[in-house]
Amino acid sequence: MKIFEFSPKIGIREIDHIRHRIDLGNDTFATGKISYEKVDELCRVLREFVDIMRGYKVEDFKAYGTSAIRETENTMIVLDQIRQRTGIRIEVLSNSEQRFLDYKSIALKGQDFNKIIEKGTAIVDIGGGSIQVSLFDKDTLVATQNLRLGVLRLQELLNKLNAKPSKYEGLLEEIIESQLSVFKRMYLKDRTIDNIIIVDDYVSALIQKRLTGSQTPGYVDSASYEMFMQIMRTHTKEEIAARFGISTESIPLIFISAVLIYRVALLMEAKLLWAPGVTLCDGIAYEFAERNKIVGPKHDFEQDIVACARNISKRFMGSRRRGETLEYICTTIFDSMKKVHGLGKRERLLLRIAALLHDCGKYISMVNLGECSYSIVMATEIIGLSHKEREIVANVVKYNHQEFDYYEELGTTTTLDPQAYLTIAKLTAIIRVANGLDRSHKQKFKDFKTTLREDQLIFTVNTAEDITLERGLFEAKASFFEEVFSVHPVIKQKKII
Repeated sequence: MKIFEFSPKIGIREIDHIRHRIDLGNDTFATGKISYEKVDELCRVLREFVDIMRGYKVEDFKAYGTSAIRETENTMIVLDQIRQRTGIRIEVLSNSEQRFLDYKSIALKGQDFNKIIEKGTAIVDIGGGSIQVSLFDKDTLVATQNLRLGVLRLQELLNKLNAKPSKYEGLLEEIIESQLSVFKRMYLKDRTIDNIIIVDDYVSALIQKRLTGSQTPGYVDSASYEMFMQIMRTHTKEEIAARFGISTESIPLIFISAVLIYRVALLMEAKLLWAPGVTLCDGIAYEFAERNKIVGPKHDFEQDIVACARNISKRFMGSRRRGETLEYICTTIFDSMKKVHGLGKRERLLLRIAALLHDCGKYISMVNLGECSYSIVMATEIIGLSHKEREIVANVVKYNHQEFDYYEELGTTTTLDPQAYLTIAKLTAIIRVANGLDRSHKQKFKDFKTTLREDQLIFTVNTAEDITLERGLFEAKASFFEEVFSVHPVIKQKKII
């Protein structure tokens, strides 16, 4: 737990950091359930946290659960126990939400972060259940992938193999390499990675203390990290504990994380490693301060989400020109309809993503385009989006190509709440009209403006091209728009001579 003070004058200031380690993931990854004993210990610690918050007169707090809670079979029971026994209501983050908050926590470092991502950079975010590898190219997040190589998961696998400690590194390398080789083929073809940013609960603290040969806390070059690995390989637990000031009990997990970082660094041929020493709590604090306008944005995170969507489209052979044209038309309609649709900035982002991924299903089938597009979006992690938001995008992409399913018809087959369903309906209506304006895929409507007049949305188009196809097919697209918004879209052409 971290206690922060927020103010426009000082921004974000950390007041206290209280830590108690319980490896819930050991139970989750071994048996599929968190044991009663672990839940009991967790509730006791959380009650102590509540007392500390009272002492600080805390005005607001956020509590999140990650992979250990997310992947356990008895999630609802555990969350209910915590709520009843501590008064703390825990929200369970999806993997993409969790990693995005970790990413935001790094941005708190300001100049260090902005400087390091000027060159090819990878963020390696190591958790108990998995690691997230995110790639930057020229200040922009271009790709992110989750690999089930978390520290506690790997420890449980080693325990099942009953291997001797002397065999651990070799076994870890085999397990790790099998997944990293696939990642390399997909994402690192012609990409140069100079720097790696490390987020973990194990090795980061040691890098902060200056590893062998490093000059600056938090930074270590590849040669110095190699020396650190030699110490981990050749010294006893007691010697390592004495050298780095850590407990012997933590060394097995530190070793697994160290090997993970080492293998990734070798794969990418990185020259510099930076461990900013941040935690998920820092990301939560940053998001709170940003949402309440206490601090200004240090980085355009929305553009990172959009950049990831563009790269997903590229992976599935989507047309960049077509996607960007559709995105432009969609956002123009969205902005001109603010008084009518009642949606906000976040829904606008979801519409942009849906526009960019509108034709990804063609990679699988030109016939079942809607269903295939839906399946691709649902199976592809989009960093920064919750599962619910990804489902909204997937449905908008799906219904852009096929008949809309009304909420009453879906019955008990949907997990979407009415609000999410209405968002899908509104965004689908917009993307269908936008699609109709570029039905020929020739970007004839580059120069147009929209005007909302009572019950009409007028598209005034400046083009000398023949738009007979667009006019002819537009009514079919416009009918659903009129049903959702009670506004009739109309095309008016101003021919350029």
